[in-house]
Amino acid sequence: MTRIVVVGASAAGLAAAETLRREGYTGTLTLVGEEPRPPYDRPPLSKQVLAAEWEPDRVALRTPADLSGLDLDLRLGVAATALDLATQEVWLSDGAQVSYDRLVIATGVRPRRLPGEGAHVLRTLDDALTLRERLGPGRKLVVVGAGFLGAEAAAVAWRLGAEVTLLEPAPVPLAHAVGEQVGQVLAQAHVDHGVKLRTGVSVTEVTDEGVRLGTGEEIEADEVLVAIGSLPNTEWLADSGLSVGDGVVCDEYCEAAKNVYAAGDVARWYNPLFETSMRIEHRTNAAEQGMAAARNLLNSEARKAFSPVPYFWSDQYDMKIQAYGYLRGHDEVAVVDGDLGERRFVAAYRTGDRLTGALAVGMPPKAIRVWRQAIVAGASWQEAVHGATTV
Repeated sequence: MTRIVVVGASAAGLAAAETLRREGYTGTLTLVGEEPRPPYDRPPLSKQVLAAEWEPDRVALRTPADLSGLDLDLRLGVAATALDLATQEVWLSDGAQVSYDRLVIATGVRPRRLPGEGAHVLRTLDDALTLRERLGPGRKLVVVGAGFLGAEAAAVAWRLGAEVTLLEPAPVPLAHAVGEQVGQVLAQAHVDHGVKLRTGVSVTEVTDEGVRLGTGEEIEADEVLVAIGSLPNTEWLADSGLSVGDGVVCDEYCEAAKNVYAAGDVARWYNPLFETSMRIEHRTNAAEQGMAAARNLLNSEARKAFSPVPYFWSDQYDMKIQAYGYLRGHDEVAVVDGDLGERRFVAAYRTGDRLTGALAVGMPPKAIRVWRQAIVAGASWQEAVHGATTV
């Protein structure tokens, strides 16, 4: 191998590049990033950065010296526009064509948007800095989407003194992911802090005055944040021949095609531990998958399946939320420790006859780690949750 190209200069791409060097690869290593900034961390954008607790330089994933030590052919501010599998070339927005012997795709996701102009999204550092300049006491903010990102931003805006309205099309926020009763507990935290939460409402467009609902009602706002999910950045792969379906489709080794691997938010791979295909938009998964893809790319004769227990966390008001496993599509939820009403509990999740997830609110880390171990062990629901109260 004389050249490896990594497309995507965020957590997954950087983890892949570092792993390649750490594992002994000494050839040309090209790292392509659409943003002009060096790799930085995204979870703090909706928390510490938006709250003005951190300044921009604190989210850098590595120092300039660290990056220099990787001896990268670093191409920032340039997007990949096409991939030719036959010639093994990546086409870039600056007109360059970069050949590769091995390729890692880590192009991440972009926010979904609504019709209309002027709304904020929260994906990049510039997004977070722009929104935080507009928030403060008395400012009216409408957040469209009460998922984890929208909920975190709403909590920060409330803390900054803004008047916050949180709009969600589902009857219960996050019910599809965490279950109705857990979703209700998380939603009630917003209400208790004075956020105006409206569920079961659809937003059709952003207007000059705020947003318009499906009923025709208009809600006034000084600022609007749209947090209605994301789309994998795969358009540049449309004519490549790769299988693309809600992400770059990979096998259990994160391989999408011969000499091509994918990692991070853009990768949809088969996770043997859960016996299903999944695409995970979590910071921990991005780094772990970047490392796994790099190792498999270098060691084709001794590849290892990437079968993690996904992990994510969220900070909202005084709540610390942590979750392990794959909660989506669950069949049952049981509270196995603590109390829902006190917003201090652990909930376990069943899919089929297996324990597939656990979520904790306001509990110490050790309270949920035992559930992670049970998920890794492939524990049955009966043996893991015997005697728990079903909700």
